[in-house]
Amino acid sequence: MPVKCWAVIPAAGIGMRMGGERPKQYLSLCGKVVIEHSLQRLLTHVGITGVVVALGPEDSYGKNLLSIVATQNKPLITVNGGAQRCHSVLNALRRLADIADPDDWVLVHDAVRPCLRHDDIDKLIDAVQHHSDGALLGVRVSDTVKRVTSSGEVIETVDREELWRAQTPQIFQIGRLTQALTQAIDRRLTVTDEAAAMSLVGAVPMMVEGHADNIKITHLPDLALAQFYLQHQESSV
Repeated sequence: MPVKCWAVIPAAGIGMRMGGERPKQYLSLCGKVVIEHSLQRLLTHVGITGVVVALGPEDSYGKNLLSIVATQNKPLITVNGGAQRCHSVLNALRRLADIADPDDWVLVHDAVRPCLRHDDIDKLIDAVQHHSDGALLGVRVSDTVKRVTSSGEVIETVDREELWRAQTPQIFQIGRLTQALTQAIDRRLTVTDEAAAMSLVGAVPMMVEGHADNIKITHLPDLALAQFYLQHQESSV
């Protein structure tokens, strides 16, 4: 049976490292703002039932923006985010519990990864039909990796053969991810992504190779690179 999938976007962070007046998810990119691209990549995918976005409680700009985003006749729901990513995702999952089954799947995707490809979503959904512990997108580490001291002295060259850079989306069953994040927060453990929370409760997620153009916008040059990737993707369709 095909799996039923929802999506969550944690977007409560202020992300001011780029020095702008707005959080980076609201910076202009190819005629829209960054989060619009991320949303539309999810909403226009045939396998996604609906999307929940976690926004900062005082984020009136985001609420107004989402009210006018085309939803492809799918639910687009907002909830209040939390202090950290894990709190925002958990709030969104608890809202999903009102309309979804605990055995349904949820793809958690960064608001600032606007170049996500539909075929990478396809690969994730296909992976969990055969791997019940969930899956995440990633790319192999191609650079030589060094371990250094706090003062910058190189002390080791790390074998990169089994190293990957984790991306999003990351896909897990709603009920299991809710339990994993709840336990991590209750134990005051720091988890920087959903796969880390699932690993803490004994799950072994599957790494699915994605595309390198699924970049996370963190610094100013990333905007220009994302623009290049989006234009290239559009021209190759």
